[in-house]
Amino acid sequence: MVELSQSVGSRPVALPSRLPSLTGMRFVSAGLVFLTHAIGATLFADQAFAGLYMSTVVQGGWAAVSYFFILSGFVLTYAARSSDTAASFLRRRFFKIYPNYIITLLAALVLVAWVGKQTIDVGVALLHATLLQAYVPVLSIRTALNSPAWSLSCEALFYLCFPLLLRYISRIKAERLWGYAGLTVAAIFAAPFVAKLLPAQPTIPGFPMTELEMWFVMQFPPVRMLEFVFGMILARIVMTGRKIPVGLGGAVAIGILLYAVSSSVPIAFDVVAISVIPLGLIIAAGAVNDSERRTGWLGSKPMVWLGEVSYAFYMWHFLVLIYVRQWFGNPQGWSTWAGFGIMALLVGITLALSWALYSLVEQPIMRRFASTRGGRTAPAVPLPMPPSSSDDLPEKVPADPVPPPGR
Repeated sequence: MVELSQSVGSRPVALPSRLPSLTGMRFVSAGLVFLTHAIGATLFADQAFAGLYMSTVVQGGWAAVSYFFILSGFVLTYAARSSDTAASFLRRRFFKIYPNYIITLLAALVLVAWVGKQTIDVGVALLHATLLQAYVPVLSIRTALNSPAWSLSCEALFYLCFPLLLRYISRIKAERLWGYAGLTVAAIFAAPFVAKLLPAQPTIPGFPMTELEMWFVMQFPPVRMLEFVFGMILARIVMTGRKIPVGLGGAVAIGILLYAVSSSVPIAFDVVAISVIPLGLIIAAGAVNDSERRTGWLGSKPMVWLGEVSYAFYMWHFLVLIYVRQWFGNPQGWSTWAGFGIMALLVGITLALSWALYSLVEQPIMRRFASTRGGRTAPAVPLPMPPSSSDDLPEKVPADPVPPPGR
């Protein structure tokens, strides 16, 4: 651990070499995405229960996407090095994200054509292969193939902008960080009002938002980048020892309370804005707990392992729920308990595929290609460090976060 130099009035913070509880939380979020997308797998024959299930879990899927976006900004800022370069940073992100992404995209193409008996649109496939699908204001294009992968389209923009964003966020004085965090949250809450200015057509059957409104609020990369920026600012708040207003338990309690009342909030605010404050507090408080060696069950070895495979889990889960589920037949669903049994089996299949992708692809590629060859420094501008921190940050950093849901 290292202590960061602080501005007057801030307590010193000892940064751990890892943030295990935040890593464990990643799988909790990935699990919420799985539960949400299980709605589309038609596991329950009882329509009344299916409706209750949907209304119970859907908010969790939306919140999980925000968690991943905020966590990405937080961890990347926490892990930044003054000796790093923009080129080497982007190189690491590419090899962390794209191999898993392209393998699951190829799997999706095969499953859509073979199991789904659908014709592949080459143009749509190219948009997905180049991570540009989230910029298209057409829902059927953004969610084609491996539907939740739209969030990776957002993450790609975040990574490209990170070196520049870090340069500016690093210059914010410690005593002003909470103010900038508040402004970022205000911008997130303003997005639904801006979306109302978009054309009211086309509509989405059964969904209380227009297609353009949904795209702008939920899936448009520049708008979702506000959550990433919020995470970056929160990282600086923790790193500079600014006071977190509530502990992890309090942050979770706020999140549960807002989750419970979310159905009474207008949908345009429910899908993103309502969850960002409690999620940000959960991440910040969790990092503080890790710095004090109070990781709890979220930082246990099983949860950390699950968190490490959560990116692969996220990339596989939708394909398993939609296409592997078809091999079980019974398209009308099962009894409630049998439906949960099938769900558990699908979780197991997804975990097995995730372990294989993580062990056989993600880890070997990161070891082989993620560092600059020959130890040479990439010809790029060094990434700036927050002025209130020392240059001697921990050598080990938490497993890189990746969002997930579609989202």
